[in-house]
Amino acid sequence: MALDEMALGGGERPAGELAPNDLEAFWMPFTSNRAFKKRPRIVASAKDMHYYTPDGRAVLDGCSGLWCTNPGHNREPIVAAIQKAAGELDFGPTFQFGHPGAFRLASRIAALAPGDLDHVFFCNSGSEAVDTALKIALAYHNATGNSSRTRLIGRERGYHGVGFGGISVGGMVANRRTFGTMLTGVDHLPTTYDRKNQAFTKGEPEYGAHFADELERLVGLHDASTIAAVIVEPMAGSTGVIPAPQGYLKRLREICDKYGILLIFDEVITGYGRLGYAFAAERYGVQPDLITFAKGITAGAVPMGGVIARKHVHDAFMKGPEHMVELFHGYTYSAHPLACAAGLATLDLYRDEDLFARAKALEPYWADAVMSLKDKPGVLDIRTVGITGAIDLPAREGLPGQRGYEAIERAFHEEGVMIRTAGDTMVMTPPLIISNEQVDELIGKVGRVIEKVM
Repeated sequence: MALDEMALGGGERPAGELAPNDLEAFWMPFTSNRAFKKRPRIVASAKDMHYYTPDGRAVLDGCSGLWCTNPGHNREPIVAAIQKAAGELDFGPTFQFGHPGAFRLASRIAALAPGDLDHVFFCNSGSEAVDTALKIALAYHNATGNSSRTRLIGRERGYHGVGFGGISVGGMVANRRTFGTMLTGVDHLPTTYDRKNQAFTKGEPEYGAHFADELERLVGLHDASTIAAVIVEPMAGSTGVIPAPQGYLKRLREICDKYGILLIFDEVITGYGRLGYAFAAERYGVQPDLITFAKGITAGAVPMGGVIARKHVHDAFMKGPEHMVELFHGYTYSAHPLACAAGLATLDLYRDEDLFARAKALEPYWADAVMSLKDKPGVLDIRTVGITGAIDLPAREGLPGQRGYEAIERAFHEEGVMIRTAGDTMVMTPPLIISNEQVDELIGKVGRVIEKVM
């Protein structure tokens, strides 16, 4: 079907419209392009908890788009803020110049972050945020006279975006195998997931804090004097919702402090209410040295990401002649005026509707609902934390990921619900405004999908 026909519901094009386009020109990211274009899943509009197809069919959003739309879709205050900003300042450079929105938003984000995480460096995505954080960590050690600290430590099954830095510290095989040699001097902690000891856990599993002690082994292998930073997700989201075990993150913090290693929390997914707090660092009572964020800061309405740094990290750069650039890093669109406007309006919504507390209060109901699917055929494990959930299904012999792809198709076309998958793991991360009734609707539809694909 031609794209214009889909957009117009199959009707006639308006007079003067360009010739119909097809689906081939768009090389889609992280998509099985050939399968998608045989039976496309197209959305044309969205509001609150739903997407709408070109023919007006409602699709319940069970994944917040891409973990982005925490306050729901097309919320009026965000739309109005973007429209207003577009008519006032189309672009404002932040290299040697500034605009008010950038400073206002940085102050608001710093106020939300725990402890002395009070300096914000803006970029445009989670991938850029990760590479920015890694560069800040390396530059910090240079600035403090420890230039031998160049090694970066990630974790197996971690996802840190698609930059060469993020792929290098990441630990998801499909994101690493295609691109050959990446950054050198990178090592990995083991995953914290152990199905035998953690299966069907609501929230943080009791088993697994000891996985953090593997950092001691890496220090013994490489020597602390070579290690710049450790980066982990408080909850590994893209690999299929793997919560940190109880005490794991505190143990990592203790070991990093012991050896002078910076600790980075990648909160691109967990930031802005997903786990019931502004940042997961607050939920776990652990203060990292750097936090990455993106997605929920603007509800996905305008691309934005960033890094929040602790005072001692920021201040290490503030020396030498004042007219000199302290950190040779940045992006043309850092703190873009429209993104800042969207971010400020989104933070207002979180505050005015108390959405972080709402998510925290909803978590037990959500966890019980997701866990009610444990007796569906084929279910191997279910994990929940905050307003997230994952359901592991067995792979078809010789066809890993096929069952998961079929689940996405059936959910969208037959059940009217959008979910995500990681291989054969079904993942649900709905907007924080979801009601109990909509939770029941989502889980009921996902249950029927499981029955059909098994």
